[in-house]
Amino acid sequence: MSKLFERGIHALYEDDPERADYLVFGRVSGPNRRGFLKSAGLAAMGTLVGAKIPFSANYPAGLIPAALADTETPFVIHGKQGLSILNDRPVNAETPAHLLDDPVTPNHRHFIRNNGLVPESARKMDASGWSLTIDGEVAKPLTLSLADLMTEFPAVTLQLQLECGGNGRAGFNPPARGNQWTVGAIGCAEWTGARVADVFEAAGVKKSAVYAGYYGADKHLSGDPEKVVISRGAPMWKMTDPQTILAYRMNGDPLPHWHGFPLRIVAPGWPGSVSGKWLTRIWLRDRVHDGAKMTGKSYRVPAHPMGPGVKVPEEDWQIIESMPVKSLITRPRTGTVLTAGARNLEVGGHAWAGDNLVTRVDLSIDFGATWSKVHLDAPRNRYAWQNWRALITFPTNGYYEIWARATDDEGRAQPFGIVWNAKGYLNNSMHRIAVTVSA
Repeated sequence: MSKLFERGIHALYEDDPERADYLVFGRVSGPNRRGFLKSAGLAAMGTLVGAKIPFSANYPAGLIPAALADTETPFVIHGKQGLSILNDRPVNAETPAHLLDDPVTPNHRHFIRNNGLVPESARKMDASGWSLTIDGEVAKPLTLSLADLMTEFPAVTLQLQLECGGNGRAGFNPPARGNQWTVGAIGCAEWTGARVADVFEAAGVKKSAVYAGYYGADKHLSGDPEKVVISRGAPMWKMTDPQTILAYRMNGDPLPHWHGFPLRIVAPGWPGSVSGKWLTRIWLRDRVHDGAKMTGKSYRVPAHPMGPGVKVPEEDWQIIESMPVKSLITRPRTGTVLTAGARNLEVGGHAWAGDNLVTRVDLSIDFGATWSKVHLDAPRNRYAWQNWRALITFPTNGYYEIWARATDDEGRAQPFGIVWNAKGYLNNSMHRIAVTVSA
């Protein structure tokens, strides 16, 4: 069997997961998409996960056991405690789920998503020559220093979620191009800054303004100073939402250089790419912004479900706005083994839903056959993620998977599997972890 895993279990399953099921476990899929495990296949799976599987009859076909799904560990980035690096140029790194258990994500555990290189002034934490320009569809263009923003506008402190639009891309089959985020491109830090709405009001926004686009000081990978790395934006109603801020502090400290020193936008609930870093300009437009990575297929999804290989007309690509409902199990860590005789386990995590509120979270330990509602806290403020917790009692010893499913205030629940898209965005499939109860 070892030869079957020489490529890694993800590579083996990515082309034809049901064939991989047959090769590894001797499992054949039935009409209800459940895998029928013969005794040898069941024994093989039990050997690999380290215990018998009490609810094996419910196990979906073509699914890598959660105990094996996290075995191919990427490199670790220095300076960010426990983060896993996906790229080093530009730097992109995510946080393993069990390190996101804090109610407020600390700076050293917040994911990094860069499109270009960090400006040298940000690395030196030097804002002496920095300024922010507000122009375009305004009556009075502004040029503001960091001191101006701190003294001339009321400061607000809010706990706000930021999530990469491609978080979960590694779960797409067939694979989608781009950083292969698993579940850790999410954070919910405490941000301090001025409301964008207050700054726009000082500039005198014209009625013709419908969209705002940003520009930052990050450097293009080519080294060409004329090339813009990324310049995205959002409609005026989102930019002037009371929870959209120009942040200069993160968890009480000046913005770290990875996170946009000296100033960034935080537009919570939308793809993190809307929350521009190393900010130097906001351009108010009388049309949808057309900056770098704002056009074509960037941060867009098809207006209608499309299968792999189907050509989507250009006009059918829609800009991603509010992120979908999602939940994360942060404790215990996947792979946890309960000591002999133990049957109870405390489980917890977070849930969020873009512009919406999460109204319930449910857990399953029998591969989705039954579900139990957990205790869910209200958000600390709008756009903060919501903490949840539960106590699980396992009926017998063996291998289990805990699945989490969140539902938002419009009745939309996380699916087991999501609709495929070529860019690998918006994967909000249910999170799952592996737990073994010892005999």
